Amino acid sequence: MEIEEEKKLISRLCSQNQADAAFAELVEVYKERLYWHIRYLLKNHEDTDDVLQNTFIKIYKNIKKFKGDSRLYSWMYRIAKNESLTFLKKRSKMLKISNEELQSHIVNNLESDVYFEGDEIQLKLQKAISTLPEKQREVFQLRYFEEIKYQDMAELLQTSESALKSNYHHASKKVEEYLKNN
Repeated sequence: MEIEEEKKLISRLCSQNQADAAFAELVEVYKERLYWHIRYLLKNHEDTDDVLQNTFIKIYKNIKKFKGDSRLYSWMYRIAKNESLTFLKKRSKMLKISNEELQSHIVNNLESDVYFEGDEIQLKLQKAISTLPEKQREVFQLRYFEEIKYQDMAELLQTSESALKSNYHHASKKVEEYLKNN
């Protein structure tokens, strides 16, 4: 969405008589992109749907607090990420396991997920990604799966492009090493 279109949408979202129609448009424009971002974090379709719904509820309730100092998608992305991380923390607490153990558990359950369409190689790749530290995992997923440019990623993650390139490089090497050895 172009900046001018985005500004008009935000204006309509904050307008009392246009908010519902504008929100429906916002959902239509961004639901798939946010779904896949959340799905890369959670791996499970049902959990992703729940977190996506919570994300849009939070966006709806807080849209008037959006200051406009970043792109709208960047703001929504951070909400989706926080909702996903909160979900994962609750899940690990409920299962009484660490975040690393939860990542392994989630990837191991991919095989039984009827919505997972990957083959053995995709499953192996997901296992490799689950071994990465959180920051490297996020950067790898954004770059590899979502094909987000470093410049855009820097805005999303509020960090420098050089740090992102370094994280991606290290993540790629670790994934490559995992795939060679497993």
